[in-house]
Amino acid sequence: MIPSSTDNALAKPATRLAALVLFALALAGITAGTAIGKSAEEKLEALEKKIDTARDREGVLTTEIEAMGEKIASLEGQVTELRGQEAAAEAELAAKQTELDQAVVKLEEAIDELEVIRARLRRALNILRDRLVAIYMSGTPDIASIVLAASDYGDMVSVAEYAEQIQRSDEVVVDRVRTLREDAENLVEIRRDAKSTIEAARDQIAAEENRLEVTRTALESREGALVAARTNRQSTLEGVQGGIHKYEDIAADLRAKIEKEVAEATTSAALPTGPEPAPSDAGFIWPVEGTFTSPFGARWGSMHEGIDIAAPGGTPIRAAASGTVVLMQSEAESGGYGNYTCVDHGGGLATCYAHQSGFATSTGATVSQGDVIGYVGNTGHSFGDHLHFEVRIDGAAVDPMGYL
Repeated sequence: MIPSSTDNALAKPATRLAALVLFALALAGITAGTAIGKSAEEKLEALEKKIDTARDREGVLTTEIEAMGEKIASLEGQVTELRGQEAAAEAELAAKQTELDQAVVKLEEAIDELEVIRARLRRALNILRDRLVAIYMSGTPDIASIVLAASDYGDMVSVAEYAEQIQRSDEVVVDRVRTLREDAENLVEIRRDAKSTIEAARDQIAAEENRLEVTRTALESREGALVAARTNRQSTLEGVQGGIHKYEDIAADLRAKIEKEVAEATTSAALPTGPEPAPSDAGFIWPVEGTFTSPFGARWGSMHEGIDIAAPGGTPIRAAASGTVVLMQSEAESGGYGNYTCVDHGGGLATCYAHQSGFATSTGATVSQGDVIGYVGNTGHSFGDHLHFEVRIDGAAVDPMGYL
């Protein structure tokens, strides 16, 4: 029968004293065993701290690299977009250049035509000047003079028609001169406008090409800097990861050394299997006869939720109190606990047994105090053959020494 929590509290001083006496007796016979792996464990703890620091650094660098990669991807998208704009601008500029080339051809044609028109205008002006001189020298006959000078009606009509033809010819010459002059002026204006348009367009094209080139150069420069930064950070990350691997290799060697020391100490100092031990004042028995190697509490920067008892592999493990087997897990299922068994003693109180080499019971089985439920082993995260023993109240780990 498991004592109440009040009885447990009253029994703790006596049980702790008994445990200390037992522990002192064990220490007296295995002085070397009490220092099992102490130096190696200290080195291992320091190495694990270095590994944790390196992993933290690795995480920070990984985050930085991811952020840098996102920034580079964004810039690459911008560069791609700008290159598309550049290609469109180049196509537009090419079309504009074609248009300007055509305008230049038309301008050259207009210039040639203007030269022709100017030549015609000069001839027309010469004809008009000669005609004006002739009119001035001969005078301009009016209709009345022509009628009076005619000898008969037929002569009068002929002379009048001749005069009208001359007048019409003069008007044609004047109109021709006027038209040619206007055409020449229009061509001069067209040429001037075309030249201004071409010069402005070419300036615009040059400015746009320069702007695009500057933008592209700046983006490529930034991209190159970012790629270099990412490469540098990747190299740093690889260096950190290499350091982690080196630390882990050293830690593995230390663990092997500790395991060897524990195994040697266990082989030389383990107590022989004897009769079932007497229950403590709390009603519990020691689950295995062996060497107490690690207490409950903080260890290597984390919480050690039980006590460790070193014993040769295969040593029987007894149920510390009567109860029901409620949990059995293999090494693959429990992870660090290896082969793992828990016994429920009622009232929220349970005991658990880890790192077993094998099981001797089954889930749901009812066990009596002292029944063999498994065997000492080295499964899970373990440095050598030993039993990791836990006492839990409502699932929370408490110091087993208060019950043994």
